[in-house]
Amino acid sequence: MAKLHEECGLFGVYCPQSREVAKDAYYALFALQHRGQESCGIVVNEAGLMRSRRDLGLVNDVFNHQTLAGLGQGQIAVGHVRYGTAASGKRRNAQPLTINHIKGSLAIAHNGSLTNRASLRRDLELKGSIFHTTSDAEVIAYHIIKQRLNSDSIEQAIIRALPALQGAYSLVLMSPRKLLGARDPLGFRPLCLGERDGSYFLASESCALDAVGACFVRDVAPGEVIMIDDSGLHSFADHCHTGLKALCVFEYIYFARPDSVLEGSSVHKARQRAGALLAQAYPVEADVVIGVPDSGIDAALGFSQQSGIPYDIGLIKNKYIGRTFIENTQRQREDAVRIKLNALRSTLYGKRVVLIDDSIVRGTTSARLVKLLREAGVSELHMRICSPPFLHPCYFGTDIDSPDKLIACRHSVEEIAQIIGVDTLAYLKIEDLAKLTESYQAGFCSACFSGQYPVDISEAGERIWVEQALTEDRGQKTEDRIEHP
Repeated sequence: MAKLHEECGLFGVYCPQSREVAKDAYYALFALQHRGQESCGIVVNEAGLMRSRRDLGLVNDVFNHQTLAGLGQGQIAVGHVRYGTAASGKRRNAQPLTINHIKGSLAIAHNGSLTNRASLRRDLELKGSIFHTTSDAEVIAYHIIKQRLNSDSIEQAIIRALPALQGAYSLVLMSPRKLLGARDPLGFRPLCLGERDGSYFLASESCALDAVGACFVRDVAPGEVIMIDDSGLHSFADHCHTGLKALCVFEYIYFARPDSVLEGSSVHKARQRAGALLAQAYPVEADVVIGVPDSGIDAALGFSQQSGIPYDIGLIKNKYIGRTFIENTQRQREDAVRIKLNALRSTLYGKRVVLIDDSIVRGTTSARLVKLLREAGVSELHMRICSPPFLHPCYFGTDIDSPDKLIACRHSVEEIAQIIGVDTLAYLKIEDLAKLTESYQAGFCSACFSGQYPVDISEAGERIWVEQALTEDRGQKTEDRIEHP
């Protein structure tokens, strides 16, 4: 992994009357496309009949006028965009999943990663469950269905099922008559609520609400379960508490769209603040500040405003390039950087440049980018990173590599600067992460930087070899088994 992968994106809509809810889901998934570019799907519910389409590809690849029309009208819809991991390229892992069971149907879309998925799945399989995917979403769904057999309602089944789930999860679910949403008690992954003309919406980010003309109502609280039916909106706070919260700090640094607001804080402003903090901590004499599109641009503006060094556009991104082309050889990987990004020579030639980026993982992408800028005539190159060094794996859905593949685990900052070819390099101080937002002070998960995990990860560390054993028993390829939704 040369760069971080996006998180998944969730969306749900409930309408008092039947209409073309698939279009709302379609527009919302476009707004959430940055959170997942491998597969997507929409499920529409018309009087309990669920029609589904999901496949590999971008939203515009999977859906058109004909396929949207084929989903028909309905009162409820759920949508999902997914990012790729080790199990990439597998259509069966596309979401939302739709499962028929003795008490009806259930559609589920999930963002996050369970740290105890292996044991949950093993227990379910020993009791007769048959899995068709390698995703956490199916494990969660079967666990909810098991509770549904002895529950009076789907929301009661969800409330009973959640305590057994460990790790990160935001969920949007649909039963024959209800739209439901849930977040884990620490709130690792975002989920918000919107409203428009009596219809309710659930989405990973507020930008998706904007895309469908809905008004932001509030964030779904960590541990909260939301249920929406013909009687209105209902909230269940059985698992909410006012203690530790652990929203992934990388939502502000990289994952979320700049125009989104998470937990009351603007993502755009948080990234500007990161740039300003870098300028304060690591001043440098330079002629121009540039940002790596897209997440580095806001921080570059903040660095410029704080330092007084002019901001300019130094890298042009080709927004029409997807992520499906093959990069097998060194030459192909270098060509991929040139296809995605091009240096603006008129801005850079002969200049002392401050380059702002969100992160460095292995360092390979940074080195190729630096080479591109050097070829454009940069005289000095000072790189500033809007996050601390990655030192630890993430078990909560962010595809952070094992320590032996993280460049910061093997080299000092000075050595990394030399390896990637910059004159100076500095990372955001870990103590400055808490300063990124003004209104949200409940706490972030920054375990990939600090190694201080907010939940027990003992089983998560065993997850890979357990699944490898299961794979060998069934004669499947190991890479098909590892999956973060």
